[in-house]
Amino acid sequence: MGCMRYLSEAHLRGFERYKYNSIDTSFLSVYVMHPFWNYCVKFIPKWLAPNVLTFVGFLMTVVNFILIAHYDWGFTAANSETGNTVPAWVWTVAAINILIYYNLDGMDGKQARRTGTSGPLGELFDHGLDSYSAALIPIYLFSLFGTNDLPPIRMFFVIWNVFLNFYLTHVEKYNTGVMFLPWGYDFTMWGVSGMLFVATVFGPEMYRFSMYGFTVANMFEVVLIGSGMVSSHPIIARNIYLSYKNKTGKMRPIWEMLRPFFAFLWLFVITLIWSFFSRNNVINLEPRILWILYGTIFSNIACRLIVAQMSDTRCDAFNVLMWPLAATVGVCCFPYYQQVFDTDLSPDVERWIVQGLTIFSTLAHWHYGYGVVSEMCDHFHIRCFKVRKSSSQPGSDLTQQLLQNDNNIKTLKSH
Repeated sequence: MGCMRYLSEAHLRGFERYKYNSIDTSFLSVYVMHPFWNYCVKFIPKWLAPNVLTFVGFLMTVVNFILIAHYDWGFTAANSETGNTVPAWVWTVAAINILIYYNLDGMDGKQARRTGTSGPLGELFDHGLDSYSAALIPIYLFSLFGTNDLPPIRMFFVIWNVFLNFYLTHVEKYNTGVMFLPWGYDFTMWGVSGMLFVATVFGPEMYRFSMYGFTVANMFEVVLIGSGMVSSHPIIARNIYLSYKNKTGKMRPIWEMLRPFFAFLWLFVITLIWSFFSRNNVINLEPRILWILYGTIFSNIACRLIVAQMSDTRCDAFNVLMWPLAATVGVCCFPYYQQVFDTDLSPDVERWIVQGLTIFSTLAHWHYGYGVVSEMCDHFHIRCFKVRKSSSQPGSDLTQQLLQNDNNIKTLKSH
């Protein structure tokens, strides 16, 4: 990586001390999925690195995005009076790919324990890619509803609700030191896959149904937002509160406890301004590219928070990728553009700006991810996609910790 380094000595020392600690109380996960994954992982060869499973699963979400985008770039396929123009087989492939992603995401940690390669790199790699998938997966569903039933401005709030649910889990761990695995994740994966399979069997037109002006898209929004407010947000707040009350968490001062929200809120405000006040209504011009831009910067913020929580260091209050974003929004939303520059900002120019900024942000985020993984591999003398032959390796303590977590799940099932 040359002279540019993303991890400080404090980060690396924190990773050396890191011990994984998680609690999973989801009955679907504990009683159904974990036994299934424990069975399936036995058929995976031990020479296959767990990070390969993680990466292949992530690629399934990328394939889905590219495939659906090819047939419905502007989310208008569902608007056709003759029915959704996306071929039926696309929904089938997308549903299968989601299940592949979900199951590989559940088996990668078990493969790490089988091969004795558990360590902080695997968890960081897993959760970092998950933060990117959090932006990709809801975009698939937008093509079921179309822009008539789910206009881009409402897509914006759906995307941000998904961001919030993902981010709060890591804010929780940043303050408690424990990964409380959310109930909603398992049900969401099955729900998304189920919706895509239903589109294959009964046709995506069923998602355009409405009764007294209340559409399926409205129900989708209500369920998505409501489930987070009921099954996730209050529990996270309670867990953080109890960690302070019982003195079991990090016991950070109040502003340090809230520090992870600063970068998140800055991104929300900047993107909200652009979405509402763009001179050319860019949210309707290039919604798909805009979601990728927002999702990429969000993923970078989330990854930096995950690095901070795992290394027990202070998280960032602002993200460097928001500087070019803020400058761009300032130009595209400047109310006196025509008076000052004697010309107006054309829709094509703003579209090129969005595309250029998305490419830049994506390359910068990829560079960050590659840099962090490379620095951790160098520090621990490991390779990301290769199983080490020696059993006495960094992270063996984490392997024992993860095995203990599996034992906790078995104990939970016996009661």
